Amino acid sequence: MKKAFVFPGQGAQFVGMGKDLYDNNPVAKDLFEKANDILGFRITDIMFDGTADDLKQTRVTQPAVFLHSVISALCATPAENPEENRPCMMAGHSLGELSALTVAGALSFEDGLKLVYARAMAMQKCCEAQPGTMAAIIALPDETVEQVCREVSTDDCIVIPANYNCPGQLVISGHVEAVNAACERLKAAGAKRALVLPVSGAFHSPLMQAAKDELAKAIEQTEFREPICPVYQNVDALPHTDPAEIKQNLMAQLTGSVRWTKSVQNMIADGADDFTECGPGKALQGMIAKISRDVTVHGIN
Repeated sequence: MKKAFVFPGQGAQFVGMGKDLYDNNPVAKDLFEKANDILGFRITDIMFDGTADDLKQTRVTQPAVFLHSVISALCATPAENPEENRPCMMAGHSLGELSALTVAGALSFEDGLKLVYARAMAMQKCCEAQPGTMAAIIALPDETVEQVCREVSTDDCIVIPANYNCPGQLVISGHVEAVNAACERLKAAGAKRALVLPVSGAFHSPLMQAAKDELAKAIEQTEFREPICPVYQNVDALPHTDPAEIKQNLMAQLTGSVRWTKSVQNMIADGADDFTECGPGKALQGMIAKISRDVTVHGIN
């Protein structure tokens, strides 16, 4: 059996996330408290006892999902027998890529959290300066969605495929007018659903260029090491262990598409047959089950 760890992105958060870990695992508690010190505010108070609206703030959501994911994964690998649950490969969806890189040892816990917070703040600022939106397209071939995006886009009003989540589920991203126009065409083309998402930004599109530039500066100043296993990155769906390549791919991620379907297919082709979702929710488990029926998919027990 070849184990793979996968890590969710923004949207998986829920109030109370991580409280059981904090209360019952001294290692987890120490890491959560370390995170409070690094961030300069008690994110645990918001995670455990805040409101859903508090948790939806980008500056809170991204580090919260990162912390739950990373600490869950680290606590799932027993210190006395680390080989027992050690994965052969990892991947993360969007934000989750930073979780994967941290658990794989390419980033320290402190540097991973600092980059996530820098990412969140850069994206929030970019959304305010360059509003956009995203929409989930259900039950159409990727090629149809790609074609409609090309037809609808103009030089100054664009929409592109952003998240290739699984067969029949693709998220598009761009200017509000272009996304709305694409949704209408895609419904006419037979989409089961073309649902505009409750987000204020066009993530994983060229509209995130300012955030990409800002995050790139932080990435350049951060030490990356060779991970303990290959990490399949979003922009090319390929396994990487070279720190220089990892940094470049991470920089490209904010304006590039998340090639999740291809990432999972490549991991399976390379032998992965047991996928563990580390972090809140079950979104990735559902996606992987639709990508392949021949693998085992579960969360952390």
